Amino acid sequence: MSRSDKESELAVALLYDGENTPRITAKGRGSVAREILELAARQGVPLENDPELAAILAQIPLGDEIPESLYRAIAEVIAFAYMVSGKRPGQKAEDRKQNDRMTE
Repeated sequence: MSRSDKESELAVALLYDGENTPRITAKGRGSVAREILELAARQGVPLENDPELAAILAQIPLGDEIPESLYRAIAEVIAFAYMVSGKRPGQKAEDRKQNDRMTE
């Protein structure tokens, strides 16, 4: 990756609690983007690589909810995150641990 590619990297983080509209919790380019991605990876947060969606989300002010026009696209990202992590909407961490014990 060239230096200009690294500087143009973009990352946007969303928070979805299962009840409220997802909101933008972090965003950045270059070294900030890499830091966001590294932190997410360390925390086991599933990552979705969609530069077009990231560019659109980056225009939303930090802390704001996503607009209704993006609900479908974000719902697909959230569904992907649930699928990869083995979680279900509304499932508490305590319940997941119980389910994990039952399947071992």
